[in-house]
Order: sequence, then structure tokens, then C-alpha cells
Amino acid sequence: MGLPPFNVSGSPFNVVPIHNAPELMKDTCALINSEWPRSETARMRSLQASCDTLPCSLVLTTEGMCRVIAHLKLSPITSKKKACFVESVVVDKTYRGQGFGKLIMKFAEDYCRVVLDLNTIYLSTIDQDGFYERIGYEYCAPVSMYGPRHCELPSLQNLNKKYMKKVL
Repeated sequence: MGLPPFNVSGSPFNVVPIHNAPELMKDTCALINSEWPRSETARMRSLQASCDTLPCSLVLTTEGMCRVIAHLKLSPITSKKKACFVESVVVDKTYRGQGFGKLIMKFAEDYCRVVLDLNTIYLSTIDQDGFYERIGYEYCAPVSMYGPRHCELPSLQNLNKKYMKKVL
């Protein structure tokens, strides 16, 4: 069901679900931890949970899959069966500002629409809302990945966090 390494427009870069390239997990773990430090064990467990449905971690690599450039994770939203939540979007610091964030997001949108048959992607950000606006995301009400609650979750009340969505 999943896609093999996907070569974007004949470029020297591939996007691959991490579970199809387990040899990239250590480098992907290091990339994510360079932005949001966490124990390697916990991070590796999260990456190892990647599958052809959800959750699914996608990585952007150089040709030959020898270097991890970017990562993002697609997670289910319990209350929205035709939607997912994008999290842990990170581009290697040496590759920032060169369009790789846009590239991996475009692939994630295609993957969601074509492979997963989803129609909406949600995300939250503290400081990258301008980037997401430029690639077609709109502000929306807070969304919980865990389904409806009878009270607001503290994490949804973070005044700095902005929620956004894109209809595919």
C-alpha cells in the first residue's frame, strides 16, 4: 500500500516512509532531536511505529538515501476519520531556506490524498504560520488528535500555538 522511495520531479531527492527505510531511523532520530531533544529510546519507538496507514513518518533524503534532509509525522485524529495531524516537521539546519520544507509538505499532502484517501490535514505551530500560509494552510479552531473532550486540554490553550488546516 505504501509508496517506494519517491523521486520528486526527477530531482536528486527522494521521500520515503521511514518504515520502508529502517536504516535511516538513527539519522532521523538525531535530526528530530536536534530541534526537540528527547530520549533516543522514546524517539526511536515513535519512528518504529510508522506504518503504511497512520501514524506514518516521512523522510526527505538525498539520492541513494544516504542523508536525511527533512522529516514529518502524519498522525490520526480519532474524531476525524478523513483527516490527519502533521507534527514534528523539521528540516536539517544546513538545508533550510532552500524549499525542502515545502517539498516534504507537498509530498505529505499527495500521500494523504492518494495513498491514505484523506481530505484534510491539520497542524499546529508556534512560529512558522507564515510558511504554512504561503503553502495554502488556513487558521482554524484548535484540534485534538485524541478526539472530543468535555473540557479543554491544557495543550490546546497555549496562547502561542496556532492551529491550521488544508483541505486537499
